[in-house]
This record gives sequence, structure tokens and C-alpha cells, in this order.
Amino acid sequence: MLTVLLVEDSLTETEVLTQYLRQAGLSVVSATNCEEARIKLSQQKPDLVIVDVILPGQSGFELCRELKTHANTSQIPVVICSTKGTEVDKLWGAMLGADAYLPKPVDQRELTNTVLRLTAV
Repeated sequence: MLTVLLVEDSLTETEVLTQYLRQAGLSVVSATNCEEARIKLSQQKPDLVIVDVILPGQSGFELCRELKTHANTSQIPVVICSTKGTEVDKLWGAMLGADAYLPKPVDQRELTNTVLRLTAV
């Protein structure tokens, strides 16, 4: 079973996204901030990371850049999922290495298709 690390500080968003991902047959591990995400990453390497931009402490943009520049995590696909959905935000996400950028509120089909596309072997 594929595992997704979901980094999201909103309990409501976490519940919605977790439900969508589980309905697609995926296992979900969640973190509410970048520090917690780092701890979870050290314990288990997920098949994909979904990260919000606006998080307490470090932003999701910073976590994305960090994941993409470290050898042991650079191959993990990163999907940025945020209310910050302007073209500039999407461009910035791409420049930092994000594999996809989904605006909130997230469309279930788009999320599922994006995750399955990025984790296809």
C-alpha cells in the first residue's frame, strides 16, 4: 500500500484530504507542521508528500525545497496544496521542486489522479 505524508495544520482539511486519499486505497500519515513532518520522515519514507504552504513555523515552500535538495528525500514526489493558488505561487512551487500544485478547496478526483500519476511505478 502506498503511503502519503500529509503536512497540514487545519484539522478539517486533514480529515477531508485523509478521507479522499484513503478512498483511493492509500495509507496516510499526517503532521501539523514541518518539524513534525521531519520526524515522521526520519521514521518512515513515504511514497509522496502533500504539503500546505501556510504552516506554523516554517512554510510548506521551505519544506518542499528542503525535501528536494536532500539526497535521501529528493526522489519523493511533493504536491503543494494551498489556498495560495495564484500563478506566482504555482511558479514558486515549481521553482522549489514541487511535482504538482493543487489549489484549495481540493477536487477529490484531481487529488486522486495527481497522487496516482506521481506514484505510478
